[in-house]
Amino acid sequence: MTGDLSCGLPALVVVHGGPGSTHDYLLRLTELAKHGWPVVHYDQLGNGGSTHLPERGAEFWTVELFEAELDNLVSALALDSGYVLFGQSWGGPLAALHSSRKPDGLRGLVIANAPASYEDWLSEMAVLRALLPRDVQETLVRHEDAGTTDTDAYFAAMRVFYDRHVCRVQPWPRDFMSSFMEIYNDPTVYYTMNGPNEFHVIGTLRDWSVVPHLRAIDTPTLLMNGRHDEATPVTMQPFADHIAGAEWTVFENSSHLPHLEEPERFDEVMLGFLKSVS
Repeated sequence: MTGDLSCGLPALVVVHGGPGSTHDYLLRLTELAKHGWPVVHYDQLGNGGSTHLPERGAEFWTVELFEAELDNLVSALALDSGYVLFGQSWGGPLAALHSSRKPDGLRGLVIANAPASYEDWLSEMAVLRALLPRDVQETLVRHEDAGTTDTDAYFAAMRVFYDRHVCRVQPWPRDFMSSFMEIYNDPTVYYTMNGPNEFHVIGTLRDWSVVPHLRAIDTPTLLMNGRHDEATPVTMQPFADHIAGAEWTVFENSSHLPHLEEPERFDEVMLGFLKSVS
């Protein structure tokens, strides 16, 4: 936690992506605490500084588990001044699901670079993959068909996609590298629920959607994504269609991580939203 929870302003609770990533790549959001808003980061179960359970099977790692974890976190913090949820990537639909339950104290919701439906996500990944160089596409397919997605050749081809649609800052920022390496140190959750990477989703989330819950959200909502984002407009459109009054900001020079790719513009947008709900 960064800042003072008793300051009288709602806390910003940061929900990271994956599933199976860590909070590290979102640490830059602590900059917002300099303007008065407390910022709460946490690692979801199975990841980073939280308890690791590599022996658990797919039946354990469910959306309901992580929804209950978020509920428990908010309750344990006793956020008397209220809170704003910031859900990034997988954290976006998870935060939306939490918000649809109309929890006490929720002042605002930010859904950043996130899919509403993994069916839409998969179809859009096919669109983006088709724009990669042909030799890269062939390498990806060859290793996916052979089940050799842990090879150096596959990683090199995967990196071409990541450099276009996940993080366009070169070299990759340290915070992003920290989360990236944490996934591969213990990929239990990521491989189970997602798959080997962002664009080859073969895990338990491949058919999941938060869309049926979106119309129940009545808190002020900000949507954001990057112009070059793997979270394309198609993947985010259901949030805009079904959450009444949702506003949408597109970061023209970003992909999946505007807080690292356009930090000044990101802070401007976030501070404007936080002030509006405080």
